[in-house]
Amino acid sequence: MEKAKINAFQLLEKVRTDKPVIHHLTNWVTIYDCANVVKVFGASPVMAHALEEVAEMSAIASALVLNIGTLTVDFIQAMKIAASSANKKGIPVILDVCGAGATALRDKSCLEILDECRINIIKGNASEIARISGLDVKTKGVDANIVESDLKELAKELASKRKSIVVITGQEDIVSDGHNDYVIKNGNAMMGDIVGTGCMAASVIGTFAAVERDLVLAAASGLVCFEVASECAVNKSQGPGSFKEKLYDCIYFLDEKTVNNMQKVYR
Repeated sequence: MEKAKINAFQLLEKVRTDKPVIHHLTNWVTIYDCANVVKVFGASPVMAHALEEVAEMSAIASALVLNIGTLTVDFIQAMKIAASSANKKGIPVILDVCGAGATALRDKSCLEILDECRINIIKGNASEIARISGLDVKTKGVDANIVESDLKELAKELASKRKSIVVITGQEDIVSDGHNDYVIKNGNAMMGDIVGTGCMAASVIGTFAAVERDLVLAAASGLVCFEVASECAVNKSQGPGSFKEKLYDCIYFLDEKTVNNMQKVYR
């Protein structure tokens, strides 16, 4: 791999200027965190989930984030309605396949959404993406399990098959559209010690996708900014509690010099 340079901060400035509305049907465990991270990046989160209003809310948003972390059958139906509305408007739809590989319902629900709706970005950890790709792997609840496959090839194959951007998050993040790839090596271990950073990453990706048509660049830029901020936060923290508090502050105060100097992006 060779080092790449992306202007992630330029997209962050656009988020702060445009303040796009990011509609979520997301994980009830982390919904507050997802709303907060979108807000501190400068965008406007909305968490409408009722069957009766999801289509209307999606129609006024700039991106839609779906997360199956706390799914029910009715919730999946609402996701399909919201995605259909977003598809008609042409706004990007992000699907976080949270917990795919843990239960049959999660696997079935993910595949239904992917088959029935246009999903622009599929995001998950290694075992979640492997399961959606058809591999016989199990996910430890919503935590990643070991996957023996080449993750970069796995992302490329699923991206080509689904004609979507695929994001695999982990110690290294992979973003691929099947042809163009980024590997992001920012972040830190503390992100795995609190609940919600994976769901927050999907919300950040949706936030950046709302202002950039090149969705590979958008996803990579969002992850860079989120994870650079996490590196700043961990240096000011004493443990997981203070880390989470400092993470919001460090996102809010991100500047161009910090992002440019600290980003670790490869191709």
